[in-house]
Amino acid sequence: MSDFGVATYLRNVVRTLGRLDTVNEYFLLGNVDKLQAEVGALPPNFTQIPFDSGEVTPRIYMEFRRVVKHIGCDLIHVPHTFWRPLPVSCPYIMTVHDLLDYMYRARTRTGIGRILHFYMTRHVMHKAERLFAVSNFTKQDIQRFFHVNGKKIEVIYNALDEKFAQGPTTWEERQTLVERYQVNYPFILYAGRISPHKNVARIIESFSALKSELAKDGRFPDLKLIIIGDEVSKHPDLRRAVIRSGMQNDVRFLGFIPIEVLRIFYDAAKVFVFPSLYEGFGLPPLEAMAHGTPVVTSNASALPEVVGSAALLVNPENIFEISRAIYRSLTDTELRDRMKEAGKIQAERFSWETSVRHMISVYEEVASQRGRPANPR
Repeated sequence: MSDFGVATYLRNVVRTLGRLDTVNEYFLLGNVDKLQAEVGALPPNFTQIPFDSGEVTPRIYMEFRRVVKHIGCDLIHVPHTFWRPLPVSCPYIMTVHDLLDYMYRARTRTGIGRILHFYMTRHVMHKAERLFAVSNFTKQDIQRFFHVNGKKIEVIYNALDEKFAQGPTTWEERQTLVERYQVNYPFILYAGRISPHKNVARIIESFSALKSELAKDGRFPDLKLIIIGDEVSKHPDLRRAVIRSGMQNDVRFLGFIPIEVLRIFYDAAKVFVFPSLYEGFGLPPLEAMAHGTPVVTSNASALPEVVGSAALLVNPENIFEISRAIYRSLTDTELRDRMKEAGKIQAERFSWETSVRHMISVYEEVASQRGRPANPR
């Protein structure tokens, strides 16, 4: 389990289930040591079973089937999209975070591989008792791509990891940025994965345009762009974008940052920019909003649904529109104040407690349809 992505979902769902449900019995398959480190103690109705869920092989499949049969479960919840049929007889629920594999990533597959992947995913979606979609946008995508009946798709939103809900950072925490990362200047922030659909190259280009406009007005001469994400060395196009834009002295790539430090970057940033081309939900803008940071984000996919009217929405393919929105967020004091307040309110609208209560009700409904008391595993 890592800090971000599906790990955020697992960590918060399991932690919240442990607080809310002491009646139904749960069996958690996976890396027990990592899970305990992430979620802490769980009530007695939770049993953790060590299971190697890495590379999928026939042996792993048979072992999974043996474990599930031994448990005698009434329901399985798989917390991510999968495409290989489950070798079990009990009903299952699957969480769909996005359909990225059928858009940008699909181009890396061969023709036959792409077709097989699509049809097998459609098969497991249709066989699922319910699907949990993390946004209405994702629900619509599932219906559009796989023709799944909308009545079996439950929209259950993501929410903030509790580490991002700890309030503003202290002066001592801010000093971490100066001492450990030598950040002692105003900065625009991007945090997230580094991949083509995240549109990071256009962030760099729009930042170059922004610097030119600020220079005309004599504002923020020492403003920098900080990009936090996975290994940048795997994406040489970003380095080329920096050189093309002449921003070698103004763009910093910091790689992976743990949550405890990332929240300090959110808190210190002047503006958070996230013009992603595709998101099934999009947590980073919400995380920035929780820290009162103005957000500029895309008007595409699920992002307008997540940020509501609390952010500036832009065409993610127009670098000048992105640049103008960042400029306004930096220089318009009244707008900044409104965005800060609206962002905090928007972030509070998403709650793991609300989402997990919805999950429990679906678990119990599905289990009751089998003529047995709820006993999700």
